[in-house]
Amino acid sequence: MDGRVKGAKDRRVRFGPKTARAISRYLRARGKHKGSKLPDLWLADRGGRRLAANGIKIRLKRLGLAAGVANVYAHRWRHNFAHEWKRAGGNTGDLMLLLGWTSEDMPRHYGASAAAERAQEIQVQLGIGEGV
Repeated sequence: MDGRVKGAKDRRVRFGPKTARAISRYLRARGKHKGSKLPDLWLADRGGRRLAANGIKIRLKRLGLAAGVANVYAHRWRHNFAHEWKRAGGNTGDLMLLLGWTSEDMPRHYGASAAAERAQEIQVQLGIGEGV
C-alpha cells in the first residue's frame, strides 16, 4: 500500500503510515467477511451487504462513543482538517486542492467552526496591544 486511495473524480487521497496500517488491517479482516466479493469498501457487520449511508452514520457514532469521543459525524474530519491546516499556516488554495473544493465558500464553511479559536491564538502570538 503506497499511502494513496483513488478518490472521487480520479483524485488521490494521501494519508500517512499509521492510516495505511489501519486500512491494511481492515482490508485483511474484510477479506474474511461474508460480503468480501462485493466491490463496496465498507461492509455491514451482518448479512454480507454493503454498508449504506445511514449505516456509516450509525457506525461512526458507535465508534466515537466506544472511543469516548462525542459528536462524531463524517464531515467532522473535514472541519478538523481545515482548522488544523489553517492553524499550521497552510494556505486556502492548497486546502481547496487537497479536499477537492472548487468554491472558496467551502474552506470558509469548514474552517468557520474554529475560526475564533485561531484568531485568538494569532492575537496572542502577535502581542498587539500588550506593549507599554
